[in-house]
Amino acid sequence: MADVNRGNRPLSPHLSIYRPQLTSMTSILTRITGNAMLISALLIVWWFLAAASSEDYFNTVNGFVTSWFGDLVMLLSVLGLWYHTLAGIRHLIWDTGHALDIPTAEKLGWACLIGSVVLTILTVIIV
Repeated sequence: MADVNRGNRPLSPHLSIYRPQLTSMTSILTRITGNAMLISALLIVWWFLAAASSEDYFNTVNGFVTSWFGDLVMLLSVLGLWYHTLAGIRHLIWDTGHALDIPTAEKLGWACLIGSVVLTILTVIIV
């Protein structure tokens, strides 16, 4: 017989009792940065296509890409690229069966977050 009380129970995990963990947030951030890099790649392709089209169109697109908003998008793209790279290395470590305990997994999560910021700063300084 069907459970008649099924509609009155909360979903699991219910939002009012679920506490986000660092490992789940970094996993979500990995997916977000992957999608954001696609948008950045399309912006770069647009810039290349404009360069191949005409000088006027290139100047328009180049003005957008080199504006403060374009610079911000590119800076965040570099941050996303470094984070996504470090998170990929973390997943490779996990795929070997290492560092799966919670304290080590959280340390790797913090290493990805802090490492991506440090590597972004170094990239901006060097480039």
